[in-house]
Amino acid sequence: MHETAIVAGLMRIIERHAAQHGVRHVKSVRVKVGRLRAVEPQQLCSCFEMFAEGTVADGAQLIIDVVDVRGRCRTCATEFVIPRYHFECPHCAGKDIDVIQGQELYIESFEANDSGAADENPDRSA
Repeated sequence: MHETAIVAGLMRIIERHAAQHGVRHVKSVRVKVGRLRAVEPQQLCSCFEMFAEGTVADGAQLIIDVVDVRGRCRTCATEFVIPRYHFECPHCAGKDIDVIQGQELYIESFEANDSGAADENPDRSA
């Protein structure tokens, strides 16, 4: 279950940024997760609840934005959503595809109860 390692990293980032900004309680955390990361959202939420208990993020809502896989054909430069991991260009049937989206894994933002503002883009890596 790699969700545990992911959440441990997320919590380190959240706690570090909360301390830097004098935040005592985080209300919500928004993360971007690409489909290629093979992260199970329900598992991520469960791990987050467990790791957040007793921390600055205790009771915080974890909002997960799942990012579709997109590719660009090296033959004809067509950009497209890659359905069901079928790496073939819908325009020319080429199989030489660059993945341009779908590998994301980062905190987009978090919202604090006591600071009145969200800390946008606290860190792009977990």
